[in-house]
Amino acid sequence: MSTEPQDADDDLKERVTNFLRRNFPQIQMHGGSAAIQHLDRENGEVSIALGGACSGCGISPMTIQAIKSRMVKEIPEINKVNADTGMGGGGMGGDGGMSPSFPGETTRDDDSGSDEGPQAPF
Repeated sequence: MSTEPQDADDDLKERVTNFLRRNFPQIQMHGGSAAIQHLDRENGEVSIALGGACSGCGISPMTIQAIKSRMVKEIPEINKVNADTGMGGGGMGGDGGMSPSFPGETTRDDDSGSDEGPQAPF
């Protein structure tokens, strides 16, 4: 029995984690956290939860947008990013959950690059 699919999932998870650390160190510096909630390699979809000080932070919508727009560009296997702070009473895009939507939200299918929406101020 091969462990290749598990190794590929672990590699992708590590690259997503490193992406968050490299591109968004201010999340942790400001008392927040970012964690992978779900990773679906087959569909190229990842769910990220921002917690700690990110919950209720006024710039968390811009941080979420920046994560969504940059991750699909930098990690080829990722087609869609769901990110949430847990505010709004929803889950992570599951049944009945709320998934934030922002102007210029990017997925791998949208290569126009015309509008990436607001950028985080850091």
